This record gives sequence, structure tokens and C-alpha cells, in this order.
Amino acid sequence: MITLILLALLLTFIQLMTPAVLNVKNLEFLISNREGSVDEAPVVGRARRAGSNILESLPAFLALAILSIVLEVENFNLAMFWLGSRVLYYFTYIFGILYLRTILWIVSIVCLFSMAVALL
Repeated sequence: MITLILLALLLTFIQLMTPAVLNVKNLEFLISNREGSVDEAPVVGRARRAGSNILESLPAFLALAILSIVLEVENFNLAMFWLGSRVLYYFTYIFGILYLRTILWIVSIVCLFSMAVALL
């Protein structure tokens, strides 16, 4: 489970850094105080929103994963499915695949609820 927690944190870091990497043409703006705005490609906006989205479910995942360790509840497979669905969600968000992205988001939420139920 600890490995999955670390991988989830790595995924979060990658998602938060991707907009900067994709927006390298605006490097001067990115290293400035960021006053004003700059034009960015649609994929940069999607990457930014995907990064924001994982920040919404990551705290719940971390809490459930840590509780699973402390209470010795076997939630490894659910945590792995959550992580896998989040990785796929990230790519479908960046590439603009609408309906599959929504299905993957639902799968990740179901995994979180299932992890919570297993702790009861």
C-alpha cells in the first residue's frame, strides 16, 4: 500500500508539473510574478484542470490508504484500481476524450467509496 501511496504522490507531482512543461514557449511568463495573462494552448488548460482535479480526490485516497494500513484492512486492489483509473483519466483529459474520461472518474470515485466501506 505504501508503494501505491508514493505512486499517487508521484502522479500528482507529474500532473501539477505538466502544464509548465507543455507551456515552455511562455517560460519568461512562468518564471515571472505572473502578473497579467498569457495565451496558452488548449492542451495546457486541460492539463491544468486535470492537475486540479486530482487534488480534489487525493486527500480522500491518502486518508483511506493510511487507514487501511493502520487498521490492517486489505484495500490494495481497490487502491491499485483507483491509481490506474486516475492515470488513464489524466491522459483522457489531456487528449480531450470526453465520455471515457467521465467513466474513469466514476470508477475512481467508486474505488474510494469501496475502500471506505471495506474499512467499516
